[in-house]
Amino acid sequence: MSSAIDDLLAKYTLQPHEADASGKLLGASFTVVEKQNVLYTGGSGRQNFPQTAVPWTARSFSWIASMTKLVTTTCLSHLVEQGKVELDVDVRHLVPRLGKMQILKGMLLTHTVGLGYDLADPDLTRWSRHIGRKDTNLDWSLDGFDTPFKFAPGEGWYYGTAVDWAGQLLEALTGNTIEAYMQDHVLDPLKMRDTGFWPGKLDHVQDRAVAWSCRGDDKTSLSPGPKLTPTTHGIVSGGAGLYSTADDYGRFLQGLLSGALVSETTLREMFTPQLDVRQSDMLNAIASQFHDMFAPEFPTAMRLDHGLGGIINMADVDGKRRKGSLSWCGMCNGRWWIDREAGVAAVLVVNVLPLGDPVVNKLFDELERAVYGGLLHAKRS
Repeated sequence: MSSAIDDLLAKYTLQPHEADASGKLLGASFTVVEKQNVLYTGGSGRQNFPQTAVPWTARSFSWIASMTKLVTTTCLSHLVEQGKVELDVDVRHLVPRLGKMQILKGMLLTHTVGLGYDLADPDLTRWSRHIGRKDTNLDWSLDGFDTPFKFAPGEGWYYGTAVDWAGQLLEALTGNTIEAYMQDHVLDPLKMRDTGFWPGKLDHVQDRAVAWSCRGDDKTSLSPGPKLTPTTHGIVSGGAGLYSTADDYGRFLQGLLSGALVSETTLREMFTPQLDVRQSDMLNAIASQFHDMFAPEFPTAMRLDHGLGGIINMADVDGKRRKGSLSWCGMCNGRWWIDREAGVAAVLVVNVLPLGDPVVNKLFDELERAVYGGLLHAKRS
């Protein structure tokens, strides 16, 4: 059944003989894992626009944006296991910039603190312009992460820089950088050699770095650029700073699924709905309004909640993942899910803007259906 996934990836990506990129992706890679096995890993397309470009594979290297959040959340979960912090304790004394914010650690991991993304929120954009602010959330600086609240902490759900502040909390608790802690506790143990916050430091991946691409307003045409990430930055972004590959991120998902990274108790907590009714209602209203960006893999009427590190679907999805699965995405349209009931996890890595790309959404839907309708069935029959 892996041939069916190969065919899907080829169907939606730019092949060597093709000059017209309309309705296509430059390339895509996909990895599917169980606790102990890799069910599929592969890629299709090319890493750049010229027809002579290097083929896109499961080891092609890309910015994974907010797929970083699950890795940072896992690192914070280590500290909970070690008794260094609890989910629902005041953490303002640990991070000076949080001193003015009435924040509990759990709010940072569930996006219930009230912080948004300035580049995606018209109110915050106007505020930035009004005060002459120079840094944004994509400059990866404390000033860029620091914005007014959309509501009082705990009073709703709003997607933003909360996990970046959780990363700063991790540094305060450990006396180490996010980068070093993640290297020691996640990347090295799982042999994720192609993952990091500074692509320039990973010399061995330079020939596997993929080009940036952008879908036109017509929802079909595809053109180069723009590059969104800063070349230099003073700190790393625990919410969106990692670069990786489908092969490496599959190792990470397998590490979670198998219990190699956190205990069963912690894993259950990560997959437990964390929101109260008001927070959940706000999440679902946003997911409905921005369905193609936030939740294209779910029916529009499906109830969602938020765990630690991703959203949770509160019912089975016909032909796809089971109730209680954890999932999320990145700004360049990469997506992952973990289905503990079915014992499977998967990640799609692409690099196309803007978020909510219709071609990616179609591909991801067909890939997931192929996993549940073919790959898992063939494996277990």
